[in-house]
Amino acid sequence: MQIIEVTGYAVRSAVITMRRKGTPLEFVIFPMLHVASPTFYSQVRLRLRDCDLIVLEGIRGRSVGVSALTLAYRFAPRRKRNGLQEQHEGLLLPEGVPIINPDVTAAEAIEDLKTLPRWMYLLLMVVAPVMGLVFALRGPRAFLDEDMEVEDLPSTLRAEMMADDPVERAMIGRRDQRLLAALGEIYAERGEERIRVAIVYGAGHVPAVVTGLRDRYGYRPREAEWLTVLIPA
Repeated sequence: MQIIEVTGYAVRSAVITMRRKGTPLEFVIFPMLHVASPTFYSQVRLRLRDCDLIVLEGIRGRSVGVSALTLAYRFAPRRKRNGLQEQHEGLLLPEGVPIINPDVTAAEAIEDLKTLPRWMYLLLMVVAPVMGLVFALRGPRAFLDEDMEVEDLPSTLRAEMMADDPVERAMIGRRDQRLLAALGEIYAERGEERIRVAIVYGAGHVPAVVTGLRDRYGYRPREAEWLTVLIPA
């Protein structure tokens, strides 16, 4: 199943609704890119108004290391001619919908990254600002790269790939576990309620969410709606 689609002229994100037979609670997954056109964020915000609970990504607290890593997507919107905007809560979240944030703290995120070999950790800190400059200079065309595509790979294959990629494991492993634990609590406590639970997380987390909801609770993707993330001029 395609989650993020990259073509020669646009990037699109698939909003996925997951349901379980005999269970009224629905999960609606919004695969996010942290830099996109303002229209994309307004379209997500519009759909979040119809949800009863939002599970939101966001590392809590601050650290120099996390700030260095996020430079990669904070540089690109600074050139106004790029027509891009950085994701932030004021732009995205509607009023009146409850929000929970099961993400890690900044200290925990850096703790996980420091499990990498020291040279690899230092390289990450250097590469992130450089990538941000590349995005800023190239504009939206920098996002039209097939490496950005995200698919829901079979869980066993994804586990094998993650095991071979220490950087991915360090960056999102614990965060995925926290997210799935929170979704499990929501399912246990509110599974008999007819509500829509929005999961607003970066696209890289979505394969783990889809496979986790499927394997643990029997949820299946039942609907998908494509939203355009950006169209370069």
